[in-house]
Amino acid sequence: MKTVLVLGAGLVTKPLVQYLLKHGFKVRVASRTVSKAQNLVGDHPNGEAIEWTVDKTDELKKMIGEADLVISLLPAAYHTTVAGMCIELKTNMATTSYVSPAMKALDEPAKKAGVVILNESGVDPGIDHMSAMRVIHGVQAKGGKVVSFMSYCGGLPAPEANTNPYGYKFSWSPKGVMLAGKNDGRYRKEGKEIFIPGEDLFTHYWHITIPPIGELEAYPNRDSLGYIELYGLEGIPTMYRGTLRYKGWCDILKATADMGYLGTEEREWKGMTFADLGWYLLGKEPVGDLRTAFAEKLGIPIDSFILDRFEWLGLFSDESLPIEKGGVIDIMTARKLEMMPYAPGERDMIILYHNFIAEYPDGRKEEITSTLIDYGIPNGDSSMSRTVSLPAAVGSRLILEGRFDIPGVHIPVIPELYNPVLDELENLNIKCVEAGKPL
Repeated sequence: MKTVLVLGAGLVTKPLVQYLLKHGFKVRVASRTVSKAQNLVGDHPNGEAIEWTVDKTDELKKMIGEADLVISLLPAAYHTTVAGMCIELKTNMATTSYVSPAMKALDEPAKKAGVVILNESGVDPGIDHMSAMRVIHGVQAKGGKVVSFMSYCGGLPAPEANTNPYGYKFSWSPKGVMLAGKNDGRYRKEGKEIFIPGEDLFTHYWHITIPPIGELEAYPNRDSLGYIELYGLEGIPTMYRGTLRYKGWCDILKATADMGYLGTEEREWKGMTFADLGWYLLGKEPVGDLRTAFAEKLGIPIDSFILDRFEWLGLFSDESLPIEKGGVIDIMTARKLEMMPYAPGERDMIILYHNFIAEYPDGRKEEITSTLIDYGIPNGDSSMSRTVSLPAAVGSRLILEGRFDIPGVHIPVIPELYNPVLDELENLNIKCVEAGKPL
């Protein structure tokens, strides 16, 4: 029986562990909080929970040496350390994270050691790569070329669970979601390169209709241009990757950033209320009406829906701040976790939508779409956990069973990876539906 070592026992890990146990592997889950690891393996005879922290490198090396494959679900900064040990000990590895320059540099050492290191095997990155490449290679196989690729992805409450004014809910820390609002955006539109500085990110959005969900907002997701080479689309006139949210999100996040609520500088907040914080961010003495002062600062009407959302969140209230020390963003993190959780039985939703324009030598043009809409299981696994962890689990199974044995650092953009993974995900009810029409 082959052994898989899973490093980390976070919120997305359960479907991966259960899948591997179901398919006859021994699964050892190593986590700082051993109770979390124990909850993942349950009473399965082939599951084992191990208490471990990242500073225990000798223990890590021993565990890697005893495994046939390691799945690192640790913070991305630790992946290259794990990968280095895997190469040394000739143990295969998988992660769901982006390939960093340091990880990319391990390609040749991995090849020499005969080790497979599979990365970007989640949903975004992961299923986005695989579903895109299946279409792109399909077009190329017919002699055509893709001249426009626009891709959108978002994790949202399912429509019936979209019950708060923000149109968003959290089952994990909101801090990363808010910090992403500081990232620059870059994409190509009809041959023109467009750069959006982070401070302007939420002013640069548009609406897109995705049946049967309806109209959503889309805004740039970091730098899309790196995907041109990865997908073999050199010279493509339009290349765009965006994030999806319910309508109103971008205006609210822009105002949140403009008011200073994404500040990371730590200070003491003891004894302060949300209203005190609002006046502090305005740099004014608490005189007059705070909502009016916000409207003047933001240059929006007093009855703006943005201020309604702020009021719903309690930002004008005399409630005490939830933390006594940290950045303003940490205050917002704590407040959103309190005010915007998923209720028991509610479903989350993942939407992944690709739109391609293809041209063929005979002059024909075709629009092709690939759509994934996946829902969480009420009182069970979330869609986020399923779509992030199951591709990695399936990819790991391919490696363990010898069905993928090309050494090196990999992203699932080759048919040997994406075809069997997408086929198995379809068996697990995670399906990208393709459609085409002539233009």
